[in-house]
Amino acid sequence: MTSGSVPLRVLVVDDEPAIRRFLRAGLSSQGYVVTDIEDGLPAVDIARRKATDLIVLDLGLPDIDGTEVIGRIRAAGSAVPIIVLSSRSDEAAKVDALDLGADDFVTKPFGIDELLARIRAAQRHRLQQEGETPIFRGGDLSVDLVRRIVTVRGAEVKFSPREYAVLRLLVQHAGKVLTHKMILREVWGGDTDVQYLRIYVRALRQKIEADPERPVHILTETGVGYRLRIND
Repeated sequence: MTSGSVPLRVLVVDDEPAIRRFLRAGLSSQGYVVTDIEDGLPAVDIARRKATDLIVLDLGLPDIDGTEVIGRIRAAGSAVPIIVLSSRSDEAAKVDALDLGADDFVTKPFGIDELLARIRAAQRHRLQQEGETPIFRGGDLSVDLVRRIVTVRGAEVKFSPREYAVLRLLVQHAGKVLTHKMILREVWGGDTDVQYLRIYVRALRQKIEADPERPVHILTETGVGYRLRIND
């Protein structure tokens, strides 16, 4: 739970005292240094000052909406990982938060083990982005972004240019949920029906998954988008 010998700092932003107490206890027991607040504006200031390593953010806050918090943090140039934690289960809320720059979305009620796994994935994604790792490895999948070589279970796999473009985008953001809108914008320029994306993801799964009907690499976030899994 640490970077070197320095404990990771987690900022919990939630207006429910019981949730803050629960998260403080659960995260502290795993070695995180936890600060908890109930308002969004102080969170923006903390992120700007680089005084936290990761934010767990509720959307329904007393002062400003959590989506505005995300927008302000990203507009300030901060790349701090943000995991949205909210009782809003509708897909539109998830898409809005992710499109604004959140790394992940966990719906209340939730288990602490699930949240810890999402925190680890978000942190690994951020470290990967900062390190610009040219080779991604996850289980039996290996993607060399420099040489444009993809191997599965030791055998090289060929892709069409569009298939590779989708896979490359997922690899570059491994561990992060990418919305349909973002993928379509980056790969197709945005002017394409989401059904085309589903077709290409299906084709990718046929090539890289041992069982395409039970994917372990490219995971679906129903109604939202896709995530390339980072193995623990």
